[in-house]
Amino acid sequence: MARAGQINPMPQPIAMNTPHIVGWGHTPFGKLDTLDLEQLLRDAALPAIDSAGLEPSDIDGIFIGHFNAGFVRQDFSGAMAAVAIPAFRHTPAVRLENACATGSAAIWAALDALASGRVMRALVVGMEKMNTLPNAQIGATLLKCSYVKEEGDTPGGFAGVFGSIAQQYFERFGDQSDALAAISAKNHRNGVANPFAHMQRDLGFEFCRHPSDKNPFVAGPLKRSDCSLVSDGAAALVLSLEPISGALVAPVRWRSRTQVNDFLPLSRRDPTRFEGAALAWGRGLVEARVSLTDLHFVETHDCFTIAEMLEYEAMGLAPHGRGARVILDGVSRKDGKLPVNPSGGLKSRGHPIGATGVSQHVMAAMQLSGTAGAMQVEGARLGAVFNMGGAAVANYLSVLEAV
Repeated sequence: MARAGQINPMPQPIAMNTPHIVGWGHTPFGKLDTLDLEQLLRDAALPAIDSAGLEPSDIDGIFIGHFNAGFVRQDFSGAMAAVAIPAFRHTPAVRLENACATGSAAIWAALDALASGRVMRALVVGMEKMNTLPNAQIGATLLKCSYVKEEGDTPGGFAGVFGSIAQQYFERFGDQSDALAAISAKNHRNGVANPFAHMQRDLGFEFCRHPSDKNPFVAGPLKRSDCSLVSDGAAALVLSLEPISGALVAPVRWRSRTQVNDFLPLSRRDPTRFEGAALAWGRGLVEARVSLTDLHFVETHDCFTIAEMLEYEAMGLAPHGRGARVILDGVSRKDGKLPVNPSGGLKSRGHPIGATGVSQHVMAAMQLSGTAGAMQVEGARLGAVFNMGGAAVANYLSVLEAV
């Protein structure tokens, strides 16, 4: 891999209309019973606007990522921006949903609006309140992101879906429990340094490796420590076609953005291969004119540890069936050749569905602007964000660089 601060000499002309991240905000993730959607939206959006050196009146369009699907009674979430921040009363706003990639769908819509010239400065907010239902209802709500005709009654909810994927992988390639435990331990260790993380606790490999009363099996070979947390929270970005002179943070820009979809029913593809994700990675790196070895970090969608391992294979770090070597050889550790999830990932940070894709981009922007604090990957100048909806159905990849 390239050393931090170095990018292979692949010239990339930057067009005049290259979109930039010019501000960001992020609430803590966790069980936030006392905060309603309006407060979450305010707590993410206002710091994002402030950090961009702007006022709400400078925003031309608002793009809200909110999955919901019954977590809260309130829908029509785009209209909530003006309820939370009255200065947005007449600002165009829209709500996007694309399962666990809802946040990235909102970002993509904002980027499209910027590219069209209709919007010059966009606010993107991803938000979710999940801890509003009993656990069984949370599982049933999330299963709406599966192919309900075939998978809607899967025991264990989405953990059951990924437990089945893990079981099939184990049957084909052998027991991967050491690798999954190492991924979980890595991400929880990284999350200790993330002030926004739902769980800021280093669980250690032994706890993650062995089942116990506090870490029981949940579905197939997956234990509780293999599953991301049910979280509330919000994150926000301000996007612009050019840097803002009065911004309080250094801008970050896209080198490429890619979306690739795949079949929703797992019965119509090999569940142990994230083929749509692999296509997104291949196309995104080519469009950015960089290689995997140029990247200094990746924030990837570790909704379950098996997902992160399959994403190693999708991004090209290992061939199919060999993803375990990436973590067991230390490649994806924070001090490895390609740090993966230096923020702690969904596993530690939490996974409020609508907020996740936006949160991942905030984490990347912090890295590339050198403001990630104890999470910082030294010298990071080029990174990638991979966010997916469903079991690698809606696959989004951003390649981002410091300006």
